[in-house]
Amino acid sequence: MKVLVVGGGGREHALVWKIAQSPRVSRIYCAPGNAGISQLAECVNIKANDISSLKKFALEERIDLTVVGPEAPLIEGIVDEFSQAGLRVFGPNRNAAQLEGSKALAKHFMAKYNIPTASYAAFSNEKEAMDYVREKGGPLVVKASGLAAGKGVIVCQHTADALDAVRRVIVDKEFGEAGSQVVIEEYLEGEEVSILAFTDGKTIVPMIPAQDHKRVFDNDKGPNTGGMGAYAPAPLYTPELHQVVVKEILEPTVKGMTEMGWPFKGVLYAGLMVTKDGPRVLEYNVRFGDPEAQPLLSLLDTDLVDIMEAVIDERLDQLDVKWKDGASVCVIMSAPGYPGNYPKGDVITGLDKVPEDITVFHAGTALENGNFVTNGGRVLGVTAVAADIPGAIDRAYQGVKKINFNGAHYRSDIGQKALKDR
Repeated sequence: MKVLVVGGGGREHALVWKIAQSPRVSRIYCAPGNAGISQLAECVNIKANDISSLKKFALEERIDLTVVGPEAPLIEGIVDEFSQAGLRVFGPNRNAAQLEGSKALAKHFMAKYNIPTASYAAFSNEKEAMDYVREKGGPLVVKASGLAAGKGVIVCQHTADALDAVRRVIVDKEFGEAGSQVVIEEYLEGEEVSILAFTDGKTIVPMIPAQDHKRVFDNDKGPNTGGMGAYAPAPLYTPELHQVVVKEILEPTVKGMTEMGWPFKGVLYAGLMVTKDGPRVLEYNVRFGDPEAQPLLSLLDTDLVDIMEAVIDERLDQLDVKWKDGASVCVIMSAPGYPGNYPKGDVITGLDKVPEDITVFHAGTALENGNFVTNGGRVLGVTAVAADIPGAIDRAYQGVKKINFNGAHYRSDIGQKALKDR
């Protein structure tokens, strides 16, 4: 079969890499892809949000399965467009994808279905938002309601910081149209964990728990990024906690979406804060996380194409999804200046020196004159699998140390939280 993967980052490289392992797949295309992906798939020069061109390509090439990586095309309705054209596509439709597209809508949804989350209020008016901040006082979390590439969340320890954050979101439009509405939440104490699940709208198959590292510097310092690394499994996610999450969060979410007339099919991602009072939903995503996809797909033992087809056909209950033993760690190497302004076009060296058992997923890369060069903020995701977390951490950093480009930045503490949770 022929598969089209939509997107061009590290998550999409991991998806292409996993799909390429399926004996059922004869050819993979990726739009737009990147330099690393081009080693496994034919890259097509179509942007991920150019839905009409993607549909035309899929029809002309008789694509058997389209896999959508990023959130933006899902929220814009790529699944609806492809399905109406008779194309098989993996991911939630436009309505279901609003769980990620609007943080305000997601919070209203959680309130309606009694899904545990932080108390909140949503505003489009600057004065009303400011008044609410003054009434509540810090610490608070201020979020742009729309899509902001993982960067629209501002954690504010003090009231003054929260007032400034509201101004940045609503008045200065730092996150563009994503900030036309602002969500202000209570600050939750605890540790974060990412719970992703395959679902066909009826059956829920949770993946192993992962943990992302959002801040750009060690010890969770500096601004939020799209993610500086991830590991799986996360030891703080105990079997007892899993029972609570399935019963109080995953099942009510999938059931609630069906009741709303928005049945959810694809990957449901619940970003959770594990508090002393139990798990709380920080946000929903409607696709694989990036960089969580890299360690998760490294540990998936079942053919990903089989799972995706079972989701589309609503027969996930007939599949036994298996995971490999051990652990996986992904360390992101970013361009200097990320998540702010950063240079492009710097030559990447040492990729050929990385041991074969370590996988380097390309995120922001291009090919120039036969060289891999930087072409984004997050450049590479160096991913290793080992018997346990310490072994995977050690192996991943051995890979990182082989690679170089001008000003390369990475956190040196990816996975360390897992060691104290053991």
